[in-house]
Amino acid sequence: MARASTNPYRCSECGWTTARWVGRCGECQAWGSVAQGATPARRVSSAAPTEPALPISRVPLDAARAIPTRIGELDRVLGSGITPGAVVLLAGEPGVGKSTLLLEVANRWARTGRRTLYVTAEESAAQVRLRAERTSAVVEGLYLAAEDDLGTVLGHIEQLDPELLVLDSVQTVQVPGTDAVTGGVAQVKEVTAALVRVAKQRAMPVMLVGHVTKEGTVAGPRTLEHLVDVVLSFEGDRHGGFRMLRATKNRFGPADEVGCFEMVESGIREVTDPSGLFTSRHSEPTPGTCLTISLAGRRPLLTEVQALVAPSGAPVPRRVTHGIEANRVAMLLAVLQRRAGVRLHTREVYVSTVGGARVSEPACDLATAIAIASAAGEVAFDSPVVALGEVGLSGELRRVPGLDRRLAEAVRLGFTVALVPAGSSCRDQPGLKVVEVGSLSAALAVLELPVRRSSRPSLASAG
Repeated sequence: MARASTNPYRCSECGWTTARWVGRCGECQAWGSVAQGATPARRVSSAAPTEPALPISRVPLDAARAIPTRIGELDRVLGSGITPGAVVLLAGEPGVGKSTLLLEVANRWARTGRRTLYVTAEESAAQVRLRAERTSAVVEGLYLAAEDDLGTVLGHIEQLDPELLVLDSVQTVQVPGTDAVTGGVAQVKEVTAALVRVAKQRAMPVMLVGHVTKEGTVAGPRTLEHLVDVVLSFEGDRHGGFRMLRATKNRFGPADEVGCFEMVESGIREVTDPSGLFTSRHSEPTPGTCLTISLAGRRPLLTEVQALVAPSGAPVPRRVTHGIEANRVAMLLAVLQRRAGVRLHTREVYVSTVGGARVSEPACDLATAIAIASAAGEVAFDSPVVALGEVGLSGELRRVPGLDRRLAEAVRLGFTVALVPAGSSCRDQPGLKVVEVGSLSAALAVLELPVRRSSRPSLASAG
């Protein structure tokens, strides 16, 4: 009988062990995460600390003061800037503009007199120089190195002693002296762990570019996100110029903040007021449109929802969505037909947002339902209406968080009418009339949209 292996295979994601190699973890179902090489646990003897422990009130704060990057939208997401010794992971789809953003960060950092090292493992130094010429990022304090060997990268750090390191990308750097596959689990963990150690020892900020999978998650082991201090996600449609920077993890600031950028011919540009990017201008009132204000982190964004309802000869009419969850729209269609009498079962429905905005929060349910009902009834509003509220399965409207912030944005943009759920306790704002409604049918009736009244007999008439 064959003896069990003394060095079992272990999953790097959840720690599950097996005696033989398998391509997929039997516990967490992750692919390519099972590898051999885990050493058995051993006893560690105590050692004398190099520095004594201090009361928390006596720990100095100067070494952890964030340094602004001089890019306002990035500083907004990070908190107030980059913390010395912090390791930031920037992930995004190919072509979204990750390298352009970090090259601009290196440019702004170097222009303040701080030595900056930009290491590219995917391009040559000449190719990065061409991009820098186009984006006006050529500055003497910015050093370029085209290396894909971890030892050489660490040698550049020792020789140059930079105050900021940018590495593009962490999945393409190789570990010398090992058989780890480039981009594999062991290689990515080793490279990241080495850079984290150097960053903490030198109090040097490190910004890493990370690839994403086809599902949109960060490529590599899950421990990669645990090793770094900040995880940023750079999102946007490659066919459009608008980009959104989100923080999914931030040890030094808010983890729900969003920064807005726009890709232009000269590089990347900040968008401090993105509300106008998600709306369209109509020369005359158009059916099938409604406005809402979503919260991206703590930032209110004006978003326009458009709907088109058309006759269908197919047994199963099409339902197409863009920028809104399809399951959410399907639920709203059922509520509109069952609770408000809007007949949609024989008609095709198309729902989309303007400008590539992505709406996922339930606070935009009412605006989506109003846009669909407006398109179904071919009714247009004389003046723009802002609708805020979550729609329940019984047709009731539920209150939404951050309503005061949303209404303040509506006032700033000059809107005059806002529909909110009943019980929100909101007063009319200067120039804005706030109308509270308790149900979806009531909201449609206020807007004079076709709605079926309940015809069920009451208990008194039944008696």
